[in-house]
Amino acid sequence: MVILSVDYGDSRTGLAVCDALEMLASPAGVIFETDEEKAADEVVSEAKKRGAKLIVVGYPKNMDGTLGARAEKCEGFSKLIAEKSGIETALWDERLTTVAAHNALSTVNVCGKKRKNIVDAVSAVMILESYMSYRKNRSES
Repeated sequence: MVILSVDYGDSRTGLAVCDALEMLASPAGVIFETDEEKAADEVVSEAKKRGAKLIVVGYPKNMDGTLGARAEKCEGFSKLIAEKSGIETALWDERLTTVAAHNALSTVNVCGKKRKNIVDAVSAVMILESYMSYRKNRSES
């Protein structure tokens, strides 16, 4: 099943998508939009263009597992996407994905403005890889 993942931010929203066999997650771009409604419209457009059957939205829990204001924003964004698209959405714990994305980009020497413009898409890939791993492990048991 094609799955689109979303790393929602106030000014940049990263996207990633996997193939129908759920083997490979790839960056699908970054939406540069501060308006929540417009950002949701762009996510929905991308999901439909790619034939996504599920949209996974990163869920930034606090390190102790509690939910803060950012998690609540992501919940609302996920609901908005579901309403606009009719596509099922799921929230997925994204703790430390941005840190891991920065580390991965440092490893390949991507820095400055270029890093700022792609880190959210790399984070979305990490969210999607984690979710795909969960689905694979769940189906094997």
